[in-house]
Amino acid sequence: MFSKWPTQVPLEITVTSPPQTQSFDMTSFQDLNLSKALKNAIDDLGFEAPTPIQEQSHQVILSGANMVGIAQTGTGKTLAYLLPLLQDLKFSKQVNPRILILVPTRELVMQVVEQVELLTAYMTVRVLGIYGGVNINTQKLEVVKGADIVVATPGRLYDLVLARTLHLKSVKKLVIDEVDVMLDLGFRFQLTNLFELLPEKRQNIMFSATMTEEVETLIEDFFIAPITISIAVSGTPLTNIQQSCYSVPNFYTKINLLKYILADKKTFEKVLLFAPSKKYADRIFAALEEDFDSSIGVIHANKSQNYRIQSIDQFNSGAFRILVTTDVMARGLDLDQISHVINFDAPTFPENYMHRIGRTGRAEHQGHSILLFTENEAEAKLAIEVLMNYEIPMLLLPNEVEISTELIPDERPRLIEKNPHKRPGGDDAPGPAFHEKKAKNRKVNQGGSYRREIAKKYKKAKTRGDKIANQRRKKK
Repeated sequence: MFSKWPTQVPLEITVTSPPQTQSFDMTSFQDLNLSKALKNAIDDLGFEAPTPIQEQSHQVILSGANMVGIAQTGTGKTLAYLLPLLQDLKFSKQVNPRILILVPTRELVMQVVEQVELLTAYMTVRVLGIYGGVNINTQKLEVVKGADIVVATPGRLYDLVLARTLHLKSVKKLVIDEVDVMLDLGFRFQLTNLFELLPEKRQNIMFSATMTEEVETLIEDFFIAPITISIAVSGTPLTNIQQSCYSVPNFYTKINLLKYILADKKTFEKVLLFAPSKKYADRIFAALEEDFDSSIGVIHANKSQNYRIQSIDQFNSGAFRILVTTDVMARGLDLDQISHVINFDAPTFPENYMHRIGRTGRAEHQGHSILLFTENEAEAKLAIEVLMNYEIPMLLLPNEVEISTELIPDERPRLIEKNPHKRPGGDDAPGPAFHEKKAKNRKVNQGGSYRREIAKKYKKAKTRGDKIANQRRKKK
């Protein structure tokens, strides 16, 4: 275990709050005893009352205890850890960072950095974002200038630490946000190595949307008696989101249905369309681009950094009415006022469905979600309904939607060719190539009569006497 803490073990507490759709005006930011600088920043941002995760985690983080926060996407997790950390951050001119925030994606790095800059408008705090996909030498120059808070993806951070450009010896607070996504992306190796390089005496703060086995293992290995705060049980359907689903036979029929419903620009004002993979995201975008042209965009991990940033900005500004994305890309992004979330598939993990639809219906606004599923995805849809304890209302396909017979490669039946060389007695029976050899073919090649006679005359010496006899024969 790399983290060492005092032997006195804090009491583990689990705090469970009602679903996020409930009104939370029993407290305000004034009750959190924030500094005047933070209060002014909160007022400028127009925030009135903290969300449950913000309210419950504030005093825990200020106390210095290890904390694990479990809350769904859109519950204000970023502000939940930033407010107490900034409240406790004193002015310093030191170069090495004192707070390290790890997030899974570049977009989330930029979002957290922006949030820090907004909250510290009346403070003197240096924040630096570090992520891959850009020139590492440029980031090295920024690191040398010094920072109080570093927000980073694990991969690029580890590269800078190995290059001895960034030193973690002064880090007192470690935040790991969206840790479940981070582990899904394969960052466990970098995380465990970074834990070894960090000071032993530090506060660990972790936020996750789901409590998976990998997340539990990480907590057991590196967190000592964390206080667990759970907000809104995973799987609780949000009452301000109207859900519906369509049973659709194949990919191109889904595309035809999307073209039909998305033609209603007034109803479908801002749509987030989830694809199961990067390949499907590109395929969906290509199929819809001709009909929706400049009003549709796509983001996933294979797109360049500039392309992704531009697509997100265009979606937030309203230039794009439809954004096709994957689960990993959309997690943690601050995308507001989404009228509809459309699931092109029934996700394998039912918790992902909850994270997807949580993108709409925020701030007590009415949201809508639509699930498209095929016969092969019916089992995954049932798992979602079991998790929510709620049956998603089924809608009939409109008569105007054409049922396509065209299948993509993944949907085509696999043709298994019969082996034309199958042996009569079965695959294990010896075939024609394993018949008994004829008598003339059983002879062993002995190297010719001359070689045999020589070998017989000059036998291999076994004793000193044989060796002398062979030498005498050669002299003759």
